[in-house]
Amino acid sequence: MLMTKERRAAIRTVRGWAIAVLQEAGAIRECEYHGWMQDRADPHARQRALEIAVQDPPSGLPPEAAACAVTEVLDSIGDTCPECLPEV
Repeated sequence: MLMTKERRAAIRTVRGWAIAVLQEAGAIRECEYHGWMQDRADPHARQRALEIAVQDPPSGLPPEAAACAVTEVLDSIGDTCPECLPEV
């Protein structure tokens, strides 16, 4: 049986690619009400995202730079939605 790898959609920026990788790995999610990205704080998902970045970087980007881009995006995302009211 022939196995094919599903091709990712074309992404215009490295940041957009990193966000797509983090979503694919389950490291971040989108707020269901406002659309903000939220860090899920899952260390296994973070590791999967870094492995994906190193194994399948965008064309023209070295694996180390791809992993760095994923880390930078993850560091810029908080674990709460800024528009959601905090639970009291």
